[in-house]
Amino acid sequence: MEIPNKTPNLTLKIQILYGIGVSYAIVDQIFAQWVLYFYLPPAASNLTPLLPPIFISFALLIARFVDVVFEPVVGYLSDRFDSRWGRRIPFMFAGILPLSLSSVAYFYPVTGEGSLSTFVYLSLTGSLFFIFYTLVAGPYNALIPEISQSRRDRLNLSTWQSVFRLLYTAIAMILPGILIDFLGGGDDLKGIRYMVILLSALALLGVWITSVTIDERRFSGGKISKEPFFSSIKTALNSRPFVMYLFGFLFFFLGFNTLRASLNYYIVDIMGYTTAYITLASALLFGMCALCFYPINKLCAKIGYKTPMLISLIMLIFLSLALFGVGRVYPEFFGFIIFTLIGIPVAGGAFIFPPAMLSEISSVFSKKTGKNTEGIFFGLQGLFLKMAYLLSTISLLCDLQYVIFFWNH
Repeated sequence: MEIPNKTPNLTLKIQILYGIGVSYAIVDQIFAQWVLYFYLPPAASNLTPLLPPIFISFALLIARFVDVVFEPVVGYLSDRFDSRWGRRIPFMFAGILPLSLSSVAYFYPVTGEGSLSTFVYLSLTGSLFFIFYTLVAGPYNALIPEISQSRRDRLNLSTWQSVFRLLYTAIAMILPGILIDFLGGGDDLKGIRYMVILLSALALLGVWITSVTIDERRFSGGKISKEPFFSSIKTALNSRPFVMYLFGFLFFFLGFNTLRASLNYYIVDIMGYTTAYITLASALLFGMCALCFYPINKLCAKIGYKTPMLISLIMLIFLSLALFGVGRVYPEFFGFIIFTLIGIPVAGGAFIFPPAMLSEISSVFSKKTGKNTEGIFFGLQGLFLKMAYLLSTISLLCDLQYVIFFWNH
């Protein structure tokens, strides 16, 4: 998957070692696909609902607000951090263990006679999860402009991040259905818990491999930022390409996150299939994504990102709307065809474009201004993407009961 370059500044080994570290995408997918399912399971499962939709909404709303505050703060702190291991890797190494533990904690809730204790537990666990997620994800992405020497380097690193992110996300979407049946032996509660523990351990391993094998300081030269916090934010937001980038991906991930969170419900409650078919739908989506991955990458290398990004957004909108016809306008199995086609815009919009575009924007900015504030760019990106998560989660929870009622009647 390496992009042709006669005189590459970074070896293929470094590119691959960097890509391995995006394993935190596993716990991201666990949250997106299984937390709602666990606390508000469909009727066909053998799980017991733990909270009403409105309680889940408020608990995740609290956690997301905490997350939004920490995104630019972590970016700022990593910009100014100085150590023998660099300024990004220490955050990744320290943050991944508590991130993995908090991922598991979601599925061991405190329960009582009322919902208050469960609500408080979900709010606190969610807040900790997102704080630690930010400690890992922000510095990891900011590592691209940190160790890259050219546009080709940044595109190569982004490509390998996309390759491994696709792999990890596919693992976290395809394997759970199989693991739950195998590890649980018919007990969904036991199966889900063991599945989450296993996948969280894999996420931990990947980040630690990257952290101990890449000598960040050797590539970066030990550069740090001395820019004040609010000045860093103001300067970044004065960059027109950056602002356009932020709003474009806010809308894309609003749609994509809603799709991810509702996939289980579509398969089980609307299409009428068992949880095992969640694996099939995920495999079809990511199989198509994998087929399109390399051609889209080559296209972007030739014509840039703007046009492919707009096409991806439009395709995601139309294909998502097409899901409303499942079981009404056309048979239930057509849902699998739609999920397959959705893999086309997801290949670019969710994987290739984000790291490549923002790395280029932040690197060009740093070279022009002399301010090494790449971390604040990724922190602000995280803020906007978490807003997309928040809006999609609230929208799904508000509409879920109505949608299920509509399709069942």
